[in-house]
Amino acid sequence: MIRIGPAGWDYQDWQGVVYPPRVQGTDRLAFLIRLFPVIEINVTFYRPISATLARRWAETVSERPDFRFTAKLFRGFTHERTAAAWREEASVKAGLEHLLAAGKLGALLAQFPYSFHHTANNRAYLVALRERFGEFPLAVEVRHRSWQQTAVRQFLADLGLAFCNIDQPQVSYALGETDWVSGEFAYLRLHGRNRQAWFAHMDDPTARYNYYYSAHEMDEVAERARRLAEQAAETYLIFNNHPQGQGVANALELQQRLIEERPVLPECLKKAFPRLAYL
Repeated sequence: MIRIGPAGWDYQDWQGVVYPPRVQGTDRLAFLIRLFPVIEINVTFYRPISATLARRWAETVSERPDFRFTAKLFRGFTHERTAAAWREEASVKAGLEHLLAAGKLGALLAQFPYSFHHTANNRAYLVALRERFGEFPLAVEVRHRSWQQTAVRQFLADLGLAFCNIDQPQVSYALGETDWVSGEFAYLRLHGRNRQAWFAHMDDPTARYNYYYSAHEMDEVAERARRLAEQAAETYLIFNNHPQGQGVANALELQQRLIEERPVLPECLKKAFPRLAYL
């Protein structure tokens, strides 16, 4: 099954662009599951979620049996990588375990920064991470091209770690295009191609993701997604997002190309992204 969706749903700036007026709180999640069969949870990267909150989310999406979340692993395990992070393990797992037990967690994503290069120490770190989070469907995202070699793909497959393919600006020594499937599911995250802002130091940390894929680029993405889907029973295609909502629009366009879904869209979304009026 191919599941396409955006990252996150709690952007205030989406009000009146993605969401019709008066759609607030958990109603935003309820609104988006009518459009998408998957959403990637952003908040888990910044802080653990409680079992109570996870239970509320699981109940909200229960009306759609085929719906899944993917969730980012807490940044303490991927960006900080200190002993203090490991002391957070129980609290990090608390909410995620509820989503897993409810059958709603399709993947847990360990997203590493560009500075996480392919080294013996970092490979050992992935082994330890797999052991500590062995009960979860764990995927690994790396951004540096040193990882782009056949031996790495086999290493991840031997660990049972899913490789997260990415679409990102080809700046410096960035990971290039891949269509690897090393685990039980395929994963592709689309970050946009904003070369100018990718490594720029700006006041707005979301600027690098300020990108709306063109129709031609969406055709390219669709072909890559098909190659991944041929290799796995489950495929997750996630558009990283920006407060202006481009990821939502691109996810809808990709759905139309791959699975021909045409959900009823709010007028505000079609007004913000005129290409959607033709879906």
